[in-house]
Amino acid sequence: MKKYGAEFFGTFWLVLGGCGSAVLAAAFPNVGIGLHGVSLAFGLTVLTMAFAIGHISGCHLNPAVSIGLWAGGRFPAKDLVPYIVAQVLGGIAAGGILYLIASGKAGFDVSAGFASNGYGEHSPGGYSLVAALVTEIVMTAFFLIVILGATDKRAPQGFAPIAIGLCLTLIHLISIPVTNTSVNPARSTAVALYVGDWAVGQLWLFWVAPIVGAIVGAGIYRFIGSEENATAPAAAQAGARS
Repeated sequence: MKKYGAEFFGTFWLVLGGCGSAVLAAAFPNVGIGLHGVSLAFGLTVLTMAFAIGHISGCHLNPAVSIGLWAGGRFPAKDLVPYIVAQVLGGIAAGGILYLIASGKAGFDVSAGFASNGYGEHSPGGYSLVAALVTEIVMTAFFLIVILGATDKRAPQGFAPIAIGLCLTLIHLISIPVTNTSVNPARSTAVALYVGDWAVGQLWLFWVAPIVGAIVGAGIYRFIGSEENATAPAAAQAGARS
């Protein structure tokens, strides 16, 4: 149960830190952190939790990541459902805490979005369903490529949390205008349930697209990262020739 608990609290931190920055701090008068700050906040939640619980649960914090790691041969199928349940529940719990905090300010209106993901008229930049679908699939695919590559036994050891956290930051810098950035069904569910209405109606895309993208990314890495396709580092090759 410890690893499921780690996923619960890790996803709680991701939603509270990432979505909390968007709801509470993004447009705060005069000193708002804006798109760049929110992007960094999401990356920092993953980076900090990767160091805190990576050795306990692997620090997935994301149903799409768990499914992608399974598709990439790095995660057992028997743990998929418990991990996903823990992640979704952790996200919903964080959404509840964020709602209690945000609603303490006069004029708070959850229907304004509450950091929910959306497309069409609910996309921050007015992007279409197709644009949102493509964005979420591609961004999640590359997220999985980075995760699988950074945690490969042949990769430099100890730097994976930094690479993964910065990757998530970059993903947000690219895609916040399109969908408000999901790449994580638990993150999307965590706030959509409190908004209801359109956010729940569009939630399907933010489950389907990240899962598809994760499987695609895992397939790509299994091809390019397989042992038989790998080449030795340049220093090792030079040593072999000398």
